[in-house]
Amino acid sequence: MVIERRRVNVECLKPEAVLPYELRVLDFESAMQDVYDFFYDVNVHLTGKGLGRLEDTLRKANLSGTLSDMLTASLAKHSRTLVQNRYHNGHPDLVVRGVYPNDAVKSGEKGVEIKSTLKKGGAVDTHGAREQWFCVFVYQVDDETEPAVEREPLRFTEVYLAHVTPDDFRRNERGELGTRTATLHQAGVAKLREGWVYLDRGGDGTAS
Repeated sequence: MVIERRRVNVECLKPEAVLPYELRVLDFESAMQDVYDFFYDVNVHLTGKGLGRLEDTLRKANLSGTLSDMLTASLAKHSRTLVQNRYHNGHPDLVVRGVYPNDAVKSGEKGVEIKSTLKKGGAVDTHGAREQWFCVFVYQVDDETEPAVEREPLRFTEVYLAHVTPDDFRRNERGELGTRTATLHQAGVAKLREGWVYLDRGGDGTAS
């Protein structure tokens, strides 16, 4: 199997994007490329041993969680002012350096929450409706092409970042045994999409 190293399509970035906390469009490009490089290195190793690619091995929920963690760590590395929240499962994922003791907070206001999803448009479930800077990375995985050796590598197609409030969410009741979640409603998703940073919806890598 010949593993392809995916490259970020810089033509799909929005140079004039208005970003908080001194974030730069370059930070998002670098974070996505870090993920692409990691998957390339790991998949070269796995396929060299006759094993399946990482994106074919992980369950979808686990893959989304892994990507969110990787993107959070990479954005923290490239950002001028943001660091990872050192509080376990704290909110938001990225906080402004020095604002909270030891850069750790259970529920803070200064920072950016990071999510990744397979859902086009970025409508992803969260654990609660909050006022926050909300960033969603949308990605695609080729899990249908046969034979599997001809599958395309994981690709980011959309990145959104917007300031949202509790009024932008709808609550999702899950019954007695389920965990209640919240998702941006139609107007909230529209607000999120206005804050696009990267759009690569064309199969040939073109913005659309």
